[in-house]
Amino acid sequence: MVEAPIPQDTVLDPVAIVNWSIDSGLFDIAYSAWGWPIAEIVHFTGLCLLMGSVGIYDLRMMGAFKGISLAGLHRLVPFGVLGFVLCAASGAIFVSSSPDQYLYNPAWQIKMALIAIAGINMAGFYLTTAGAVRSLTPYQDAPRRARIFAIVSFGCWMGVIAAGRVITAFRPPAWFWCGWCS
Repeated sequence: MVEAPIPQDTVLDPVAIVNWSIDSGLFDIAYSAWGWPIAEIVHFTGLCLLMGSVGIYDLRMMGAFKGISLAGLHRLVPFGVLGFVLCAASGAIFVSSSPDQYLYNPAWQIKMALIAIAGINMAGFYLTTAGAVRSLTPYQDAPRRARIFAIVSFGCWMGVIAAGRVITAFRPPAWFWCGWCS
């Protein structure tokens, strides 16, 4: 069976990304004996911090854990930010050392889109609703728009986890999705 040639990417250059990864040392880290496993551990630790703080905050805004104040839970958000930074750093190692396996992978593309939506949703929450939520007492329900922000956030992060888990099931070039390639 003859595979179709891989289209030329005029936007992202996987070879240039790998060369940068080699020049920066990330490639050597990723493909050292312990590099990839440690990066995976860092990635999952970051995910645990993110979901253990932001996820619980979202669930509380959706109506769970009513005895816990949202202001108290909000103090955990910096751990979620740390978790996101850990995920982004370890994710950069993964992508820069094997860009062809990520950039054109439908699961990775969905994951990145969901992260972008979660970021826009978070900005909208903090610009419009966070102040009203901070003043709530432990047993008060969050306002409707806060619940909507929480549902979108929680849904995005659950989708990020699901898409991340299936990245290995869609290995390019068999699943080559590149809408911008010629």
